[in-house]
Amino acid sequence: MKTYKRTSNQTKILEGMDTVYEKLIEFKKKMKTDLVVLKDNKIVHIKP
Repeated sequence: MKTYKRTSNQTKILEGMDTVYEKLIEFKKKMKTDLVVLKDNKIVHIKP
């Protein structure tokens, strides 16, 4: 198994994506709307 080093830009992008995901979950809980995800090639609605 190969290991890859991440550049600083890649690390920043991944951290930003984590922040966006957390804010999305907070928003969905606040608005009481379903979160729609793709799981096992099926569209799934998740209640917050």
